[in-house]
Amino acid sequence: MSTQLRWDEFDQMHVIKRLKELVGRWWQVQINFTDKTGFLQGVEKGKFFKPLHEIAREIAASEKGFADSIKDARQTTVDSMGLKTPKVFRCTSGFSAVTVPIKVGSNYLGCVYGDGFLLEESKAEQKALIQNYLERTMPEKASELIAQFDALPSLTKRDVEYLTELIKLVVDEIIQLHSSLSKQKKQIEQLSGELGERFGFSNMIGKSAPMQEMYRLLERVADTDSTVLVQGENGTGKELIAKALHYNSKRKKKKFLIVNCGAFNENLLESELFGHLKGSFTGANRDKKGLFQAADNGTLFLDEIGETSPAMQVKLLRVLQEGTFTPVGSTDVLKSNVRVLAATNRDLIDMVKQGTFREDLFYRLNVINLTVPPLRDRKEDIPLLVDHFIQDPNRAKKYTLSKDCMSKILNHDWPGNVRELENEVERLTVLSGQDSEIPADLLSPRIRDNIKNQFPGLRVNGKLKDAVDQLEMEMIKEGLERCGWNKSKLAKELGISRAGLIMKVEKFKLERRKSS
Repeated sequence: MSTQLRWDEFDQMHVIKRLKELVGRWWQVQINFTDKTGFLQGVEKGKFFKPLHEIAREIAASEKGFADSIKDARQTTVDSMGLKTPKVFRCTSGFSAVTVPIKVGSNYLGCVYGDGFLLEESKAEQKALIQNYLERTMPEKASELIAQFDALPSLTKRDVEYLTELIKLVVDEIIQLHSSLSKQKKQIEQLSGELGERFGFSNMIGKSAPMQEMYRLLERVADTDSTVLVQGENGTGKELIAKALHYNSKRKKKKFLIVNCGAFNENLLESELFGHLKGSFTGANRDKKGLFQAADNGTLFLDEIGETSPAMQVKLLRVLQEGTFTPVGSTDVLKSNVRVLAATNRDLIDMVKQGTFREDLFYRLNVINLTVPPLRDRKEDIPLLVDHFIQDPNRAKKYTLSKDCMSKILNHDWPGNVRELENEVERLTVLSGQDSEIPADLLSPRIRDNIKNQFPGLRVNGKLKDAVDQLEMEMIKEGLERCGWNKSKLAKELGISRAGLIMKVEKFKLERRKSS
């Protein structure tokens, strides 16, 4: 369990607020927290605490009193470290205080203490000590403060016992909150680990050259803070790429949030990204935190970035360049440390030329460019993807595809890419009934009856010469890949000379892809 307490949460808890109010109203006792090193927590910046009666306020406000109060808090904490039970002690100025240690198991995390009161049985002695302290440290105010001695809170032994029980309740609430937060943190870390495994690069499906090239780039850029622009057709898995980048980065334990920029009009998108104040527009019934604030220290995925308006592009450029933004209806400038990943299926370079997308924003987003290849350009991955989808662990029955069915699937162009393929496989398993081998006649008509499936790989319309050239180019391209670009070997297979093959390679502008 973590030993770090969330001190800023305590004063927001209803039970602790009510207990502090009761203790203050009944005995004018102020409750404070210290961490395990003795530093006060939950107090205003630059101040010690807010004593509830005039004498304690003046002592705490003076330079000497402030230093003594800090020293008392540190010493109280040190004394409490070995305690299992509460302790009543006396501070430098003469007031009494009670301290209750905060312990989770064997870990000492700090203490809660109530101070600024007198004990009934030693009231006269303590007043003398306080008078002496005031005369030494603030002689100009001493007489005025001494005149208020009768207003000092004086607690009986029974009062101190009751006060201690109430402080124990505060400690119990702190420990309960701490345990709850620690449990949540453990669950988040476990979930983050599971997501990291699920979206690990090794679990991404594809052995084709374009996918292998993309994996290598992903591994190099995942653990950086660079902005990444993911481009590709619909259904290619751009969101999956973004999740893989996040869950393999140093931000993986923080939030990963997604917004589809095309799903909102300009005003709603601004509110969604940057937040708004209550009353800033019709329907703004409460303050709302924007995604740039909610995803602080994590990752924000801006899907369909090409759908944003010119005005929104200006605001996005500002937050990307400066890390600052302003909620709708506010004048406050907020900061956000967010890694931005963006995606689009549109040609942003063409949009820049047409003036519909800002050039400076494009270059700010395009620090790292990842282009996800369409399924038609990596058909060797189709059998792997089909096997992955068909072996869904949620299905009790195991299925296989007939050779004819797989052949027709391989010869479909898949304009909807991986998403279309996944939906088609699900459709086949639903329609197959009790048959474990799925026949081709269950395929969707657009796939089953596609004229390309009758002549796989061949053009069956247009000019004959173009079709022959197309076939020749495909055969040479496939052969070069298969033979590792060994032209002598391929020429022998094709029954042509090596010089003839080289001429055809030049004719069709076939060049070997350089591996990075």
